[in-house]
Amino acid sequence: MSGLSGTAVIFDLDGTLVDSEPNYFEAGRLTLAQYGVPDFTWSDHERYVGISTRETVTRWKSRYGLRASVPELLADKNRRYLELARTATRVYPEMRAFVELLAGEGVPMAVASGSSPAAIDAILAGTGLDTYLRTTVSADEVAHGKPAPDVFLEAARRLGVAPADCVVLEDAAPGAAAAHAAGMRCIAVPYVAAQADAPEFARAGLLLRGGQEEFTARAALDWLVRGGS
Repeated sequence: MSGLSGTAVIFDLDGTLVDSEPNYFEAGRLTLAQYGVPDFTWSDHERYVGISTRETVTRWKSRYGLRASVPELLADKNRRYLELARTATRVYPEMRAFVELLAGEGVPMAVASGSSPAAIDAILAGTGLDTYLRTTVSADEVAHGKPAPDVFLEAARRLGVAPADCVVLEDAAPGAAAAHAAGMRCIAVPYVAAQADAPEFARAGLLLRGGQEEFTARAALDWLVRGGS
């Protein structure tokens, strides 16, 4: 299809392709409760949407004065999350349709996520998205997580595509900032509606303020075909 030649699409995973944030919240709530923080709420969780699990637990350690080490916290949270991810992760239907449309057009695709490699693999296998999304990058594999551009630049490298030819789909402000820093266009689908006015989203090529309720596979494909304008 004209307009797609040479274009690659890089997906964030959590909150963009799949609604995994409830699982992350529950894993975090249980982990913090184990270490003496019994009142972790969804509102508390929202401030960590879009950053890596390692960065999240590092901030927890400082914020809550936890005595456990960052590696211990990371292992505990990841263990709990994987138990949930394998059995209870929902793919956004229009995102699945978009992946399938892109696959049908032969568009190179990758996943670049702040989650661990094990979590990425578990979700993609459990949802069947691994049929289409075989190139993945975890923040654990690069020097810096989002909002640094490292995961997106590494995804482009693995796809063999120039950053300027990549379009990123993101739900969180740090991810949108990372896409901009990587020199990539961005389709922003905010997970937290109250963050739609964040300055990081203002630089997105396509901002869907209504989040997943506004996103459609066909409209996103049409935007790409028009050259992302």
